[in-house]
Amino acid sequence: MAEMDFNECQIVKDSITGKRCIDEQTFASVAILADRLERLKKSEKLFAGVRFSSAVRKLARQRKTAAVC
Repeated sequence: MAEMDFNECQIVKDSITGKRCIDEQTFASVAILADRLERLKKSEKLFAGVRFSSAVRKLARQRKTAAVC
């Protein structure tokens, strides 16, 4: 599972830095990571204040636009 976590993070990182296209896989990775973060927040109060960086939040808002390469 740790390898899958890394893969999702890598996809988002590469999309933000322009190393890969922003596509459905990017948005799926953001959604998976968001779900995992919400589960962490619910299970441990320590994570209550954790949120995505502004770059990831901006990327997530782009879902309504076409794929970017």
